[in-house]
Amino acid sequence: MSKKTITRAQLSEAVYQEVGLSRNESAELLETVLDQISSSLADGDSVKISSFGSFSVRQKGQRVGRNPKTGDEVPILPRKVLVFRPSQVLKDRINKALTR
Repeated sequence: MSKKTITRAQLSEAVYQEVGLSRNESAELLETVLDQISSSLADGDSVKISSFGSFSVRQKGQRVGRNPKTGDEVPILPRKVLVFRPSQVLKDRINKALTR
C-alpha cells in the first residue's frame, strides 16, 4: 500500500482539469470550500459531504492520564476534537479497492 499525500495544489489541478475553470479560479474555489468547511467546524456546526462523510467537533472532558515513562498522573484538560465519519459509499469504495 503506497502512502501518498494529496496536496492543495493537486486538488486545485484536479478541479482545473475536471471543471474547466482557470488555474487561479480553481485554486480560489478550493480555498473557498476549505475555508467554509473550517469556519463551520470552528462555529461548532457539523459538515456533511454526500457520498464522502461527515465532519463534526466533539467535546472531550477532563481526565487523568499517566506519563508512560514515570507513571506519574497528569491531568488532561477538556478539549474539542475533530471527528470524521466516512459514509457507507466511501467505506465500500475503500474496501473494494483493497480486494484488488
